[in-house]
Amino acid sequence: MYRLWIITGALAGLIAVGLSAWAAHGLPARLDAARMAAVQNALTMQGWHALALLIAGLMAERGRRLAHGAAAAFLAGMILFCGAVWFGALSRQSLGPVAPSGGVLLMLGWALLALAALRR
Repeated sequence: MYRLWIITGALAGLIAVGLSAWAAHGLPARLDAARMAAVQNALTMQGWHALALLIAGLMAERGRRLAHGAAAAFLAGMILFCGAVWFGALSRQSLGPVAPSGGVLLMLGWALLALAALRR
């Protein structure tokens, strides 16, 4: 199962780089400054949490069971938070509490990762 987290983290990083290039070259003409800032925030969160997924996968490989929970929270949070921010920036519509719920899951992932590091 730990390989799933490492692969997912690597793919999330790959997608973040590709979307960053698209955002830098294809989006500025389409989006106002506020929506462009939202996109940059989503890309930053995706990049950091791609790395967090890699770390959680490596910790899960070493038998740290809480790292699996951290990885799941990172993945779900990244999809919800980044997806909702992208959706809002591109469509000018809100998905309500989806982005904040994703943010809470990202914070939960960091808490579980810290607990995984403390336990053994």
